[in-house]
Amino acid sequence: MNISDQDKAYIQLFEDNRSFIEQQSSPQVNRVREKAFAAFSRNGLPSAKNEAYKYTPLAPKFKADLPQAFLLNGFLGKAVDSIEFKVRELDAYTIYTFNGRYIDRGQNGNLPEGLVAGSFAELAGKYPELIERYYGTLADSEKDSYVALNTMFATDGLFIYVPKNLVVEKPLQIVNILAGEKDIMVNQRNFIYVSENAQVKVLFCDHTGSSNRFVVNTVTEGFVGEAGILDFYNLQNQHNGTVQVGGYYFDQESKSLLNASYFTLNTGITRNNLFGRLNGSHAENHFYGLYLIDKNQHVDNYSFIHHAVPDCESNELFKGVMDDSSTGAFTGRILVAPDAQRTNAYQANNNLLLTSSAKMNTRPQLEIYADDVKCSHGATVGQLDEEAMFYLRARGISKEEANIMLMFAFAYEVLEKIRVPELKEQIRELVEMRFRGELDKCLSCVVCGQPGVPHLSTESR
Repeated sequence: MNISDQDKAYIQLFEDNRSFIEQQSSPQVNRVREKAFAAFSRNGLPSAKNEAYKYTPLAPKFKADLPQAFLLNGFLGKAVDSIEFKVRELDAYTIYTFNGRYIDRGQNGNLPEGLVAGSFAELAGKYPELIERYYGTLADSEKDSYVALNTMFATDGLFIYVPKNLVVEKPLQIVNILAGEKDIMVNQRNFIYVSENAQVKVLFCDHTGSSNRFVVNTVTEGFVGEAGILDFYNLQNQHNGTVQVGGYYFDQESKSLLNASYFTLNTGITRNNLFGRLNGSHAENHFYGLYLIDKNQHVDNYSFIHHAVPDCESNELFKGVMDDSSTGAFTGRILVAPDAQRTNAYQANNNLLLTSSAKMNTRPQLEIYADDVKCSHGATVGQLDEEAMFYLRARGISKEEANIMLMFAFAYEVLEKIRVPELKEQIRELVEMRFRGELDKCLSCVVCGQPGVPHLSTESR
C-alpha cells in the first residue's frame, strides 16, 4: 500500500518521540504500541476509497503537523484552573480528563470500596495481568488505522476496574474537557473491565472549553464478565471546530448485559465506531444512538455486532434529526456465526430531514450463517408527519412549537432507553434545549455544569 507524506510524518513523529511516550507507559502497553506502529507503517490512514470511511473521509482533517497532547509538558496549569469543575444535580462519582489526560483532584477518595477508577497510565502498570490479557484484543490496529494511530500515541485516559460481585450504585461520570490556546490533536485511551456478577454505570461527557480546533481520536475497550452489567453512556457536546473519531469496543461473556447509548448534541465532524462481540451464551447487547445536527455538521455511526455463540440477543436503534445542510451516515452490520443458533438480532435506523439540503446515507446489513435465528433490519429517511402537524396546528399550537413537539416525540424512543432516571431527565432537557436553539453555546450544561466556559455557536466555521 502507498504511504502518503502525511502518514510518513506521523511515522517520523512517533520515532522522534518513542522514548518519551514509552516512559509514560507500562511494558504491557508498549508491546501493543509497537504492533500498532508496525500496522500503521504498513497501512497509513484510510483514503477516500476506503469503503468503511466512504461517507466520512477523515484523513484531510488529521494533519500530522497539529501539536500532540503528549508533547505539552505542564499543559494542565492555568487552563485547568480556569475551568469551574462543578457537577450539578446528577448524583454521581465524578472524574475529569483534560486533553486526554486524567486529572487528580482528590475525587478517588470518594469512590466506593473496591472500585478502581483513574489514570490509565498509572493503573495499567498496577494491573498488568488485565492489560496483558485484554488490552488491544478488541480494538484491532490492523483493521482500523485510527485505532493504530491512537495505540501509537496515547499515554493516558481512564482505567476502570469493577471487581467480582461489586455493584456500584451511583453512576461513574467521566468529564472529558478539551481546552487550550491553540489547535491540538488528542489521543485518549480508555479501558473498562467489569468482572463476574459486577455492575456499573459509566457516563462519558465530551466537552470543548475553548474556541480553537480539536482533532480527537479516542479508543475505549470494555469487557463484561459472566453475568456482569455495564450501562455505558456517551454525551458528545462539542463545538463546531471539533473533529472526533470515537472507537468503542465491547466483549461480553455469558449472561452479561450491555446497554450503550450515544448522544451527539453538538459537533463539527463525529465518527463513532461501535463494535460488540457476544462471546458467551445468553448475553444481551443493546446499542442506542441519537444525533441532532444542523448547519454543516456531520455525524457517522458505524456499528458491527458479532454474534459468535448461540442464544444471544442484540437490539440496535439509532435516530437522527438533521437540519440546514448537515449530513449523516449510518452503517450497521450484524454478523451471525455458523454456530450462533437461536440468535435474536434487531436493527433500525430512522432519520428526519428538516430541509431539502440535509443528506443522510444509511446502510443496514445482515450477514447470517446460522439457520435458527430471528433477525431484522430497517432504515427510514423522511420528513415530519404532515397529518400530525395539521392535527397540532388545528388545536391552536404554533408551527414552531408543533415542530418541536414532533421532533421530541421522534427522539423519545431513544431517550426512554436510559436506565438512570436523573440522567434521563437531564438529557431530555438538553434535547429540548437543542430543538429550541438554546444549546448553541452551552454556557451552562445541565449535565456537567460548567458555567462561564466559552463555546462556539453552531454557526459554520
